[in-house]
Amino acid sequence: MLDLLITNTTDGVDIGIADGRIVPPDETARKVLDAEGGLVTRGLVDCHTHLVFAGDRSHEWEQRLAGGSYEEIARAGGGIRSTVAATRAATEDELLTSAAARATQLMLKGVTTVEIKSGYGLDLETELRMLRVARRLPEIMPIDVVTTYLGAHTIPPEFEGDPDGYIDLVCGEVLPRVAEEGLADAVDGFCESIAFTGDQINRVFTTASALGLRVKLHADQLSDGGGAALAAKHHALSADHLEHVSPDGIAAMAAAGTVAVLLPGAAYVLREEATPPIDALRAAGIPIAIATDCNPGTSPLLSPFVAMHLACTRFGLTVNEAIAGMTTNAARALGLPPDQADLVIWDVKTPVELIYWIGTDHAHTVIRKGVPR
Repeated sequence: MLDLLITNTTDGVDIGIADGRIVPPDETARKVLDAEGGLVTRGLVDCHTHLVFAGDRSHEWEQRLAGGSYEEIARAGGGIRSTVAATRAATEDELLTSAAARATQLMLKGVTTVEIKSGYGLDLETELRMLRVARRLPEIMPIDVVTTYLGAHTIPPEFEGDPDGYIDLVCGEVLPRVAEEGLADAVDGFCESIAFTGDQINRVFTTASALGLRVKLHADQLSDGGGAALAAKHHALSADHLEHVSPDGIAAMAAAGTVAVLLPGAAYVLREEATPPIDALRAAGIPIAIATDCNPGTSPLLSPFVAMHLACTRFGLTVNEAIAGMTTNAARALGLPPDQADLVIWDVKTPVELIYWIGTDHAHTVIRKGVPR
């Protein structure tokens, strides 16, 4: 017997749910849910965020409006380092309160799973604290969280001029603790001229793999640094950003089955002219996911609808590609099961309505693991 049967969807297709999985609707059900003619999609998955942080960087946005570049602000002591200082000073409860407020905004807009990265601590205790906060969120609210250790985000001030020394700390001390305590589902890094080289990220990923952790990478955002190919070499779940990815990087991703995660909010805020090579990604058969990249510096975005709208208008995705990018392909970018019964009934009749209205919340009923919330 089915646990739940969803009927009267906009396309007339009934949906069955049993034991938290989507199944054929060919049995009687304990409960029937009338979709009232609404569109039904899988639950939205925000597969790249930095929700746990402290502090504010709105002044940096003003600096960029005045002509300052992301690299210039970072090299002058702003950027990620300013958030690191604020996050190190925050307590676990303070971080939990602010992260929960952000996660609530996503949850109310139909997000059933969110990925949360660390990377604003850059020392052992703060990184562990951030990951513990992310793990606590599902205990206080109905949302699933996938955690990612992003120790190789930028060089902390105490390792200024010694990036290899910091990578020694990441690989020799922090990563083993993260794995031992089961705090991360994956490991990420930032491969750029203002962050870490390919050789340094390669060390991090080799260590992560030895500890049984999957990897993903901030790749080729500001320049073609070979990040996509490096991610593919380690069979990464995803390579993210990709505004400057090369043909060789695309070929490597396709061969490795690595998902392309596009972050149009960051490109919009940074006013980047370059856009990911969508046609080449399509031609290579690479699954394309979309995420908000919610963070305090380059993508203060808490709307999956705006992320999808920008992916269509600025990057050139179709409506169906955008919805797949925030559902099935985003789930794939996190290694999630494809049949998990996370669904949303929307107060719209067609997919285009979901994205056309910029930032509008159309969620009627959210179903998480087969249970309406």
